[in-house]
Amino acid sequence: MQSVLFVCNFNAVRSACAEALARHYFGRSVYVQSAGVRSGEPTDPFMVSALDEIGIDASRHRPRTLEELEEWEGLNFDLIVSLSPEAHHAALELTRTVAADVEYWPTPDPTVSQGSREQRLDAYRDVRDGLGFRIRQRLR
Repeated sequence: MQSVLFVCNFNAVRSACAEALARHYFGRSVYVQSAGVRSGEPTDPFMVSALDEIGIDASRHRPRTLEELEEWEGLNFDLIVSLSPEAHHAALELTRTVAADVEYWPTPDPTVSQGSREQRLDAYRDVRDGLGFRIRQRLR
């Protein structure tokens, strides 16, 4: 595996987290990017906090769409990992013109969690830890 693209709805939480984790675990040995199907959401501060807890600085992440990524550098990836149903549909559409494997990793949306700050942060930690496990298993 030489290049991976993580795709989600807005590239503000799940796909951004996956990109940061993969870069942390694999450095330059695997080329990693992330993108969203739609634009409009800023980088989520809870995601930044959850990653900061394990020593990953994601504060400079700027969400981008698939269209922006395609214009910027193209979509030449070995693997596209979709993290939401909408992103999976978009990833499958991409394979009409891009030769890439697509995997769907259903990942809960932590932004819908409610409760105290700590309870909400726990939902982000669960996503972070789940993605971290899958990334280490799949990309090693």
